[in-house]
Amino acid sequence: QVQLVESWGGLVQPGGSLRLSCAASGFTLDRYAIGWFRQAPGKEREGISCISSSDGSTYYTESVKGRFIISRDNAKNTVFLQMNSLKPEDTAVYYCAADAASCHRRMAYWGQGTQVTVSS
Repeated sequence: QVQLVESWGGLVQPGGSLRLSCAASGFTLDRYAIGWFRQAPGKEREGISCISSSDGSTYYTESVKGRFIISRDNAKNTVFLQMNSLKPEDTAVYYCAADAASCHRRMAYWGQGTQVTVSS
């Protein structure tokens, strides 16, 4: 059974950091492109970062570039999203997703999401 589970969301003050994890079971993560998406209340889900399966190249949307880092630990079959210098506008439910081809809006597999709240 293919499953993705996100962990380590939470409440953090502005300027703080969180490290989200996305653990896979039922398949090998390094054979898939892995994307991180987020959805804030009243807004559409947006793709914020991606790591490719082929060469490990990474992508970041402009609003998180320089603050977020996506990485992969193949031994743990887990992808991480290190989030630094968090802002209130980063508040959202964060999802990881996997696809055999590439990162796009309709990824094949999705996690259940983890809430990130940035507030003082």
